[in-house]
Amino acid sequence: MIGIRQFWRSAILMCVLLVAPATAHAAGALAVGTCRAYGYSYDFGDITAARRAALANCSGQNCKVVTTMRRNCAALANDASKACGVNGWAVRPRLGAAQNEALKLCYQRGGKDCVIRAFVCDGKG
Repeated sequence: MIGIRQFWRSAILMCVLLVAPATAHAAGALAVGTCRAYGYSYDFGDITAARRAALANCSGQNCKVVTTMRRNCAALANDASKACGVNGWAVRPRLGAAQNEALKLCYQRGGKDCVIRAFVCDGKG
């Protein structure tokens, strides 16, 4: 179940992304680890820096960058019924499409109660 702190952090991030000015060379990344660990980055000048930041922000073990972004959005879903259950992630031009695909992949991988755990858009997404 998503915590209230994480909910508000995500809500504030979304508001900032909606009103932030576009960055011409924005890049971001999503890193995923075991047992709901994740980290993300956005609006970096290049993919290499974005990848490093996503890994540095990943809050658990065995974190790996699973996708990068440039002028689009990424979403991560995981099975809320199992702390170390399956994940699904996706990158799409729009946030809603990324979230839908992440949920779909989570269920396809065996998730029973998939929820969006994180989402992020770069400056143009």
